[in-house]
Formats: sequence, structure tokens, C-alpha cells
Amino acid sequence: MELIESLPTLLKSFWYIAIPTSLIFLIQTIITFSGLDIADGFDTDFDAHLHDGGDFQWFSLRNLINFLLGFSWTGISFYSTLGEKPWFLITLALVVGVLFVLLFFFVIKQVQKLAEDNSFKITNTINKTAEVYLTIPENKTGKGKIMISVNGAFHELEAMTENARIPSGTAVKVIKIENNNLLIVETI
Repeated sequence: MELIESLPTLLKSFWYIAIPTSLIFLIQTIITFSGLDIADGFDTDFDAHLHDGGDFQWFSLRNLINFLLGFSWTGISFYSTLGEKPWFLITLALVVGVLFVLLFFFVIKQVQKLAEDNSFKITNTINKTAEVYLTIPENKTGKGKIMISVNGAFHELEAMTENARIPSGTAVKVIKIENNNLLIVETI
């Protein structure tokens, strides 16, 4: 600490912000990658629309730490070249701090896109085209099978028709679902 005390006031301030902020950031990173379920935001006392519509909250401990991390380390890094212009150095540090928060916001948005639900739902087959895999008997007298692609995955499903017999290899369109698991198809 004696080394920090001998520094100029502005540089000393940046170090006093950088050291605890870096430690808290390191702890947050360890908690995040270890999978512990610990909240990272403050529960605000006021009701303002501070959310972006998703799970990202603009005023949170994590964003404060990200801002202070960018702010303090930018101040330390550029002190030797911009120390004579403290107003410019502080402005640059503020801008980089805001950029750290925006970068974190962007990364979180990209990660949230990975959480898409691509599970198979039979209702997603309506109006999709398929190929008959096993011949479908006429007028709902029996079941056949079709191969259909839903969300990029192929599924073999039972199907019936209300019209004439449909041979294997024929292209069909799903028109409705019966009993939550049986597709009614017609030729295209």
C-alpha cells in the first residue's frame, strides 16, 4: 500500500477503484463458471422501467462492477500518456466504462439467443410438407407413415388421409392433427 500512497492523487484514485473492483469481478466470474445460483443484481426500491424487455437489468451490481472495471483500468493504462490532461483521461475512462457495460449487454443478448426451445411439438407440423414413408391407405381405413422435417430434424410419424390411397415417395401436406398424435395429410 505504500507504493500506492506515493502516487499522484488521480492515479491513486484509479488504483483504489481498480483493486476491489477486480477482486469482485474475479469472484463473480468464479461464481458464474462454477454454476452457483447467486443473484447478481440489486433489488431496487423504486419502480422505473429499467429492464430492456429481457432478463438484463441496467442497474445491477454486475453492471456497476463492469463499468468500474473499464473506468479504473483505462485510467491506470492511459495515465502516463494523458496524465497532464485529467479531464480528457476521466472522460476517456467514463466512455470505456460505458462500453464495458454495453459489451456485457451484447454478450448476454447473444447467450440468450442460444436458449431457444427447439423441442418437437406435433402442432409444428401443420401446413408442412412431408414424404410418405409407408403407404397410407384410403379414407382413414388404416395408417401409414411420413417423414417430416421440423426445426431441422426429421421425424417419422403416423399419418392417415381422407382421400385416395397415397403410395410411398409421394409428397404430402399436413392439414390437421387427430388425437394429438395422428396426422391427416393430403397429396400436394
